[in-house]
Amino acid sequence: MRRLLLCVLLLIASPLHAAEPLNVVASFSILGDFVRTIGGDRVNVTTLVGPDSDVHVYTPAPSDAKRIADAKLVIVNGLGLEGWLPRLVQSSGSKATIVIASAGIAPLKLGSAADPHAWQSVLNAKVYVTDIANALAAADPDGAEAFRTQAKAYLEKLEALDREVRDAVAKIPAERRKVISTHDAFGYFAAEYGVQLIAPLGVSTETEPSARDIAAIIGQIKAQKIPAVFLENISDDRLIRRIAAETGAKVGGTLISDGLTGEKGPAPTYIDMVRHNIKALTSALDH
Repeated sequence: MRRLLLCVLLLIASPLHAAEPLNVVASFSILGDFVRTIGGDRVNVTTLVGPDSDVHVYTPAPSDAKRIADAKLVIVNGLGLEGWLPRLVQSSGSKATIVIASAGIAPLKLGSAADPHAWQSVLNAKVYVTDIANALAAADPDGAEAFRTQAKAYLEKLEALDREVRDAVAKIPAERRKVISTHDAFGYFAAEYGVQLIAPLGVSTETEPSARDIAAIIGQIKAQKIPAVFLENISDDRLIRRIAAETGAKVGGTLISDGLTGEKGPAPTYIDMVRHNIKALTSALDH
């Protein structure tokens, strides 16, 4: 009995006795993946907007307020993406630290609004990862070294991924580097990698294109001989299929834009998403 008691006391005193994981809420699936990759088993991550869901038009559930109330950190994209979030945080009464993962990124503009889709540039994703790692280290100083080690390893993977994307785009003839996608989610990708993506919707999927917008896109496809149009995993596909039918442009597949897929889908992680998108683009455009 004394030996058993001694073992229990040793276990409690042991440095291996793990602290409670840090409760972190991520606003949507891409940020959730970043946090899990950096945080490992030192974090307990809850994602509000899950796989294949549209963060632009999300309606918070009552359970979301409880999740935020219980969190130490709330990781958000910023740049106007989560318009529904401030009210949710206020109603939850949460004392969590709000971390803007895009801090330090110079936003592109679409009209007067910031384009929030900064993660579509892999170099920007490196900024997200660094911001998240710093926030985790500040919230859990005992885990700071682990977070920085895991972030460093992930940043090296993102460096390699960025080179992969550049090499793939370089193989597409310059005059064919243009496609139509459902909404303006790929401005940062286009600016970084030199592929022109044109969208009949604006920066948000909340807007509906007018008949004049659609006619203009159809005219543009015909005039510029744009070879492919793409669906998105979060959007209704009828508009793009209609445009394809009226122009003869081929449907090049589905691009992953504002949300990862589920585990059984083609893009359950950020790196999978980028690889899926570049493979879809190159297979549609390089011949």
